[in-house]
Amino acid sequence: MDRTQAPADHPKIPVEKVGILLANLGTPDGTDYWSMRRYLSEFLSDQRVIDYPKWKWQPILQGIILSIRPQKSGAAYRSIWNEEADESPLLTITKQQHAALSDSLHARYGDQVLVDYCMRYGNPSTASKVRAMVEAGCSKILFCPLYPQYAGATTATANDQFFRALMQETWQPAARTLPPYFDNPAFIDALAQSVTRALPDGQPDLLICSYHGLPERYLTAGDPYHCHCQKTTRLLREKLGWDKDRVLTTFQSKFGPEEWLKPATVDEVARQAKAGNRRIAICAPAFSADCIETLEEINEEIRDSFIEAGGESFTYIPCLNDDAAHIAALTDRIVANLAGWLD
Repeated sequence: MDRTQAPADHPKIPVEKVGILLANLGTPDGTDYWSMRRYLSEFLSDQRVIDYPKWKWQPILQGIILSIRPQKSGAAYRSIWNEEADESPLLTITKQQHAALSDSLHARYGDQVLVDYCMRYGNPSTASKVRAMVEAGCSKILFCPLYPQYAGATTATANDQFFRALMQETWQPAARTLPPYFDNPAFIDALAQSVTRALPDGQPDLLICSYHGLPERYLTAGDPYHCHCQKTTRLLREKLGWDKDRVLTTFQSKFGPEEWLKPATVDEVARQAKAGNRRIAICAPAFSADCIETLEEINEEIRDSFIEAGGESFTYIPCLNDDAAHIAALTDRIVANLAGWLD
């Protein structure tokens, strides 16, 4: 509707904007049992994550796993919790990314854009942020899952939740989703800069690129995640100018009895230490922000595995978080995908 031609008694319609909605995995609201149980129940009930039939999986999840796992996960979260803000590091960093990207995009587009963030699991929910954007006048929304590599269990389920939110809207905005950016030159440059910055004394014996794992059958079913991870590692190694045998791809966070992508990071670091590679560095190129899988799993559990096997020097290279080069790379991808909507 042309707002200049609306009759005087027409309900007020906000000025049109383009929404840019950043999406990350999610976070529990607290580290107590019930907060962890709510979060884990939502996460592990997602059939993009655990695709077993509901009749088989839900009794196991609700009756056994969620009786035990919330205490263990709560303890892990407490070891990294942002006590000052009373929130998980993932939420703190996502807020920082949002602030930086909002500044970057408003500098380019002014009030034509509204930038916000949501979580696939937990709060703030995707549906609540889509609703807020529609109410604010967003007639178009670019949905941006912050996963460089595509996987059904990350990018696809985030998109699913976005589309479910759109189904609730009477007047749906036009919608686009941000494609994976695992091989984007600006993203690879940002990764390489983070490695160089973290290793001022030169190359360790090995650089391990640790990615969140998936069951092997997801790969054979057509999920491109494994290939995206391998290419990210190769491009990073080439950008650094390092030899092939100095950079490895591994996978972490195995869950359940199935065969997962290999090699497993926790086992590989121990094997490398025993083989004489006593100085390693690890980065996590699948994570846009530091979280439980990096701050606790890599920097505690995987570090311990390496040291116990005889390793001497373990360097964890933080995720890109709100690093200026990362924000520039994300801005570049967002601007490219706003073409035709905003120029």
